[in-house]
This record gives sequence, structure tokens and C-alpha cells, in this order.
Amino acid sequence: MGRTRTGLGQDSHRFLSADSAKPCVIGGLIFDNMPGLDADSDGDVVFHAICNAITSLTGVAILGGIALELCHKDGITDSQVYLEKAIATLGRQKIEHLALTIEGKRPRFEQKNLELRQKVASTMKLDLNQVGFTATSGDGLTDFGCGDGLMCFCIITTVEE
Repeated sequence: MGRTRTGLGQDSHRFLSADSAKPCVIGGLIFDNMPGLDADSDGDVVFHAICNAITSLTGVAILGGIALELCHKDGITDSQVYLEKAIATLGRQKIEHLALTIEGKRPRFEQKNLELRQKVASTMKLDLNQVGFTATSGDGLTDFGCGDGLMCFCIITTVEE
């Protein structure tokens, strides 16, 4: 086996107003009765944090480069498309584990924890046991903990094949 590497990514977005028609997409899942996230794309903080973690591994600018061009030039706002482009940049690096932490007062993730992990695992072509997920309210200490938006951190561990 080759060398092990670790990538760290973060993303955050504010919620739009409650009357916005934009859906709230988190980890590729739609959360009903939630305002969408303010972004040119769908604002999926989970998929964006994963893209940024991959960028920290590869040096290829996904969100600031590839995704921005796809969004503005081609009108593609689905973050899963950006994530698939990011995965392709990994080359010989094989993901061993991916860990996610979301901070936000809302939505509650207890009912969607497993579904979110399954969606991320499926998108990343990983086994479910290779994807960890936690959520915290942050006890109201930040704008996210007060319910103004969401922040997600992602750590990816890879091994070179």
C-alpha cells in the first residue's frame, strides 16, 4: 500500500428567507419545510465540504474553479455534479474514510442520519462503514447555532493505490 493522506474541507451558507421556493439540499437529500441555502448552486454544504476536502488533497480548485464555471456558464446548480468532478481528480488516491460534522440549529438530523450517510456513501462509491456523520447545534454560540445557516466540516483519509 502507498502513503496515507488526509484532506480537510469546510463550507457554510446562510439560509434564504422562509418564503423562498429554493429547496434545502443537504448531502444530496431534500429537507422539507426548510428554506434553501443562499448560494449560486443548491448550496449543499455537505457536498461542498467534501469537494473542498478533495481540493486539499489534490490541489485542483473544484468549487472556486470547475463548479463556478459549470454553474455560471452551463447553469448547472446540482452539487452532486461538482462532487463527481472532484472525485475524478483523486487519481490513484483511494478513500479509506470520510467524516462529516455539521453545525446548525436546524434541521434536526436524527431521522435522516442513516439516509444521509447512505447517500454520501453511494455518491462516493464507499461502503456505509466508511462514512461517519455527526451534527451539533453549537449551543447557539455561532450564527449557525442560532439557526441562521449551516456549516459543515469534512475530513477524508486516502491511501495511494
